[in-house]
Amino acid sequence: MFARICTAVAIMAAAQAGVFAQSAGDAWPSKPIRAIVPLGAGSATDIVPRIVFEQLSNQLGQPIIVENRPGAGTTIGTNAVAKADPDGYTLLATSSAYSVAPSIQANLNYDPLNDLSPIITFVGLPNVFVISPDKGFKTIQEFVAAARAKPGSITFASVGVGSGTHFNAERFRHAAKFEAVHVPFKGGPEALTEVMTGRVDFYFCPINTALPFIREGKLVALAMGTRTRSSLLPNVPTTIEAGYVNSNYEIWLGLLAPAKTPRAIIEKLHRETAKALLNPSVKEKLAKTGLEPLIMSTGEFAARIKSEIGENAAIVKAAGANPN
Repeated sequence: MFARICTAVAIMAAAQAGVFAQSAGDAWPSKPIRAIVPLGAGSATDIVPRIVFEQLSNQLGQPIIVENRPGAGTTIGTNAVAKADPDGYTLLATSSAYSVAPSIQANLNYDPLNDLSPIITFVGLPNVFVISPDKGFKTIQEFVAAARAKPGSITFASVGVGSGTHFNAERFRHAAKFEAVHVPFKGGPEALTEVMTGRVDFYFCPINTALPFIREGKLVALAMGTRTRSSLLPNVPTTIEAGYVNSNYEIWLGLLAPAKTPRAIIEKLHRETAKALLNPSVKEKLAKTGLEPLIMSTGEFAARIKSEIGENAAIVKAAGANPN
């Protein structure tokens, strides 16, 4: 009898929990939502969420207010969300810098695997290997051969230590087995200028930034840094196609929430964000910036972050970089 009573109580509790979760999702949102971007205004990590949130706020019936909170390699803004109330009203719109931070920041104030819940990815942000036309190389193989012939004489640009542009170059040069000197810049415009003039040899540049200069003939694209070719540069092979195994580096932009945010809210956010990403107007705006939607399930997104944290630690070790 006692066992039957306990079973009945458990069933009732589970049912009530399910009803609560459902009602939490139905009731949310009832007020404006704050989305923190841990980088300054104007970057792809800032622009893309704003495009998506405009449509998402219409679907949810509440405004989504974007707050830029840069600093400390994205960790200031990320920590603010990690410590926020898990009620669905504070979100994190970030990039794959999220899975880089544990490798380059010695003392994080949050646990990237346990303090935030991945919701969905917005887009993939492909990098393209670019050089000045004056360099004279026609293929990535020619470039690598020249780099191997003069060890340590090659330089590459990035937008900072630990950035996707930095890690893409490190991963590629180790796969291609040549030495190169890292030249970090504060932003993309400076990096592009130095590569276009030929003062820096190469740069794994985000495709949306590089594309106009490639089309104008100011840059030459030798390879894509991703697993697959880009529809925007269909004739440019990937570094893997060129014969360099494990040379790709995938950058994503996506959405996370504080851990313990009700599952019903996470699921609603995933469902509605996916719907927003597939909206024709949103897809058109993203296409104008050279990007396409990349929709992962919450489980796929979480698995990717976990895998990347390990991969990025290996890149940092191979590059001989020390956490700050």
